[in-house]
Amino acid sequence: MPQYENPWTIPNMLSMTRIGLAPVLGYLIIEEDFNIALGVFALAGLTDLLDGFIARNWASQKSALGSALDPLADKILISILYISLTYADLIPVPLTYMIISRDVMLIAAVFYVRYRTLPTPRTLSKYFNPCYATARLKPTFISKVNTAVQLILVAASLAAPVFNYADSIYLQILWCFTAFTTAASAYSYYHYGRKTVQVIKGR
Repeated sequence: MPQYENPWTIPNMLSMTRIGLAPVLGYLIIEEDFNIALGVFALAGLTDLLDGFIARNWASQKSALGSALDPLADKILISILYISLTYADLIPVPLTYMIISRDVMLIAAVFYVRYRTLPTPRTLSKYFNPCYATARLKPTFISKVNTAVQLILVAASLAAPVFNYADSIYLQILWCFTAFTTAASAYSYYHYGRKTVQVIKGR
């Protein structure tokens, strides 16, 4: 049986805020308002730091939903940022395609895990009920590194037109490193598979 938990924790609300900021950032980048975009991106990054800090230090704020919602918020934010930055000719198309493809597969895997860990009879209301905790997700180490590298590239790319270094060789090196960690992260999930999912037993 699944565990019933309160989904309205501070970390979960911060993750939802990050999801809400994603389209705002996309719009600002497409409109080439990079100065404001940098500020909004810093705010999104702050919500990411805070939700992790709070969940780690206050047991009452840690939830199974948060273990999925936090990386999901990161993936939505990163996907919109990379598409927008590619539209603005600041990140190459192949790199964005690679990142989006990996994230789509991971999000599909999360929905599959939710379905498989839901007790029968499986219903839509039970599936989408955030109070029904059935599994806790544990990202791999290289996946955490990859998320950090992807966000560093976003920050560097957003700052590039502001500080006039869009053609820097260091940005191109960062593109290659980001591609490498993205591929390594995808392989780590394929290799470790079930070890990244902890099924919750009912109390």
